[in-house]
Amino acid sequence: MGIADGDTLTILDANREQHRIRLAGIDAPEKKQPFGQASKQSLSDLAYDRDVTVEWHKSDQYGRIIGKVLVSGKDTNLIQIKKGMAWHYKKYEGEQSVADRRAYAAAEDRARQQRQGLWREQAPIAPGDWRKESR
Repeated sequence: MGIADGDTLTILDANREQHRIRLAGIDAPEKKQPFGQASKQSLSDLAYDRDVTVEWHKSDQYGRIIGKVLVSGKDTNLIQIKKGMAWHYKKYEGEQSVADRRAYAAAEDRARQQRQGLWREQAPIAPGDWRKESR
């Protein structure tokens, strides 16, 4: 398994084939952004070298599987938000189940209120905005 950043990892399936997974419903800081490395480490702590289950229904334009990564039945996507290591990716919330959408939104609200992770920053910049500014 490889961890690219706080919302992307590569897994091996039972046939030892690699699959690149983009965690659905979240957007983590870019590696060079504040909390980018912390977010990557957080995902590594949650999923690296563990058996995972991926619930997915589509791939993106880069060939990555867009999915929810479960470790021992726990939603790592949601945990990343709870820890303040990612935003709830509202741009794609329509692709989430109602239960996930509500849970992810509530987790982000709590993380903000409790100033978890990236919410300790005075004015955290969402990854999409950061990418635009960095061009």
